[in-house]
Amino acid sequence: MNDSNDFWDKLDRLVAASNLKIERPRGTPHPKYPSFVYPFDYGYLQDTQAGDGSNVDIWIGSLSGKTVTAIICSVDLEKRDTEIKILLDCTSDESQTILNVHNIGSQSAILLIRPKSIAI
Repeated sequence: MNDSNDFWDKLDRLVAASNLKIERPRGTPHPKYPSFVYPFDYGYLQDTQAGDGSNVDIWIGSLSGKTVTAIICSVDLEKRDTEIKILLDCTSDESQTILNVHNIGSQSAILLIRPKSIAI
């Protein structure tokens, strides 16, 4: 049976082995909802696949360790899908801000924070 350390290690390896594409830089408005401004860089890992058929989404915070610090598991009733979003180098406050972004309207999400004892 895999332990959580193996899970976080594999996420770190996925990020390290992928090209990170910033699609929506911090401070830019959402293309469909211009009143929403991205609080942090948001993009995806090229050549990966998420449950929605797109690339794996990723939020990038202000830390510099190139470490996955958390993930968000979301459900969107309007789109009728679920997703996992990787949080890279996010502080606790940044993670909470991102969680709040995914808990509006038809969306609901939970935040899974990497235990400190196994963070790199």
